[in-house]
Formats: sequence, structure tokens, C-alpha cells
Amino acid sequence: MREDFFLGIDIGSVSTNVVLIDKNGEVIESMYLRTQGKPIEILQKALGTLYEKYGDSLRIKGVGTTGSGRHLASLVVGADIVKNEITAHAKAAIFFVPDVRTIIEIGGQDSKIILIKDRIVIDFAMNTICAAGTGSFLDRQAERLNIPIEKFGEIAIKSQNPVRIAGRCAVFAESDMIHKQQLGHPCEDILFGLCLALARNYLANLAKGKRLESPILFQGGVAANIAMKKAFEQLLGIQIIVPKYYNVMGAIGIALLAKERTKGLITKFRGFENIHRCKFETKGFECRDCSNYCEVVGFYSNGNLVARWGDKCQKYSSNRNYHIENSKNL
Repeated sequence: MREDFFLGIDIGSVSTNVVLIDKNGEVIESMYLRTQGKPIEILQKALGTLYEKYGDSLRIKGVGTTGSGRHLASLVVGADIVKNEITAHAKAAIFFVPDVRTIIEIGGQDSKIILIKDRIVIDFAMNTICAAGTGSFLDRQAERLNIPIEKFGEIAIKSQNPVRIAGRCAVFAESDMIHKQQLGHPCEDILFGLCLALARNYLANLAKGKRLESPILFQGGVAANIAMKKAFEQLLGIQIIVPKYYNVMGAIGIALLAKERTKGLITKFRGFENIHRCKFETKGFECRDCSNYCEVVGFYSNGNLVARWGDKCQKYSSNRNYHIENSKNL
């Protein structure tokens, strides 16, 4: 018997997250994959794995996309709704903790703070410029110290005397860590000192001038690091909640939004087999029609142009006479 499900897809520069929820919002399946600079290929692989596992029992009633690759993903799957990460993360957080007031979200390449009151987002900020405090920076430091990233928090939390590290800039933080190593400080004290530095940097920049009230949820891949949670709790003096699905909250949020959007409507989802069979590719060129020299990107499905973007004057992107293949929810 086929059951109704909703797909949520969150494509970032570091990870591609896919979740499957049922009509009650319960998470049936969640996948966290490394994007590896190949978002289309990884997304096709994730959906193929889902289809292999569940087969014809899956009937997708709605699909949503979010993350920095949300527009590209929406073309691949035929999304019913496309929303930014702030909206998606807030939706999931409110679903699991209805009275949530603050969301700390730290992903692979960026970090966010979202303030909520009466289940409505009232303020937010994003940091997409500095790498200090993001998952990729912690990955790099763990690799440099020859420590598996999965063990980072476990080791750091043993610290008794964390060292002081300058966390305002990724370059300075790394130099400071090397200096502390040369002075002979224990590894756990350096690691927890780094966690404290990154938490201070987050609070001094993203949370500057904002009032962080509890309940506070800590989401994103970095929330797996128990030492980062401890660092925030130590600096704020407030207990931090790490939700069960902390690393796929954006995907859950957009799946919930897709469920609401498609109520009583027919989904645009292209179907697992259709997506698997299609050959997707992008091609770019520099437009020299004016001094802007826009880098225009074209998205092709089986050799047919589906969409274009990147042109400031919308000379190419406003042309909607592209080939659209018939959708079938296979």
C-alpha cells in the first residue's frame, strides 16, 4: 500500500541533507551527505538510495528545497516550494519546540542566529564571510591535529584549563593554536580553548546587540560537537538544547512547508525514476552585451535548456520558453 510522504532538501556548500516525513510530520528517513562540489550528482544519489529502500511504497505529495543550492535543486526535483534557510530552520525549530526563542545555527560555511517570539521570526543575522567558527574551520583544525572530527568534542570536553585563543579571525586563531602547541599546552585545553574562542566570536558578531532568551536551540552540523554546546552554555549561563535531528533541521523545515503548500494540490515532483534517468548539466558564459559582463548560467535537462540565471538585466532569465519535461510522480 502506497503512503503519502513529503520530501525536504537542503543543499549547502558542505552538506546535502534530504529528509522524508509523513503526513504527521514524523521523520521517516534522514540523510546527511557531503556535497563534494557536486550538488546535482549527490542529490540524484540520495534520491536513488531512498527509492531503492522504499520503492513503490513511496508516494511523494510535496517537495521543498532550501539552502544555498535551493534554486538548482528545485529545477532538478520539481519543487513545490523554495525558501531560504532562515525560514526553514525556524519552521523546524518551532515544530519540535513550540516556545523556542533563540536558534543558534552553525553549518559548514556559514552561521546564523534567529530570534523568535510567539512562533514568528522577529530578527536574524547571518555570517557568510568569515570562516572562523564554521564547521569547515573546525574540520581543518581537527585534520591538522590528526584528530577525527567525530572525536573533537569528546576530547575537548576533558579540558581542565582551557587556553585563551584569538577567535576573531580564522588565520589568527590557527596561528594562536600553533603557538599554544609549541608552548606545550595539552591538546584538550587547546581544543576547548578554540571552542570558547569561536563561541565568543559568534556572540560578539552575530548576536551583538541582540537579547538571547531561552529556550535556545543549537542546530547545524557543528551542534554534534558537545564541547561547542558546553562553550555556549558556559558563556551564556543558559542551558542549550540540541534537537534530535540537529543536522537536518533545514530539510525538515522545508518538508513541513511543502506539506502545507501542497495541501489539496498536485505536486510538481518529477518522480524518482525520472530524476534518476535525466542527465542534468550546467553551462556558463560571460555576456558581453554591456559593461556588466554578467556570468550567465544555463541549466540543461537531457540537453534541453530549462532555465538561466545570473544576468542582471534578465535578458536571458526572463525567457520562459524553455523545454519543460512532463512530470510523473513515479
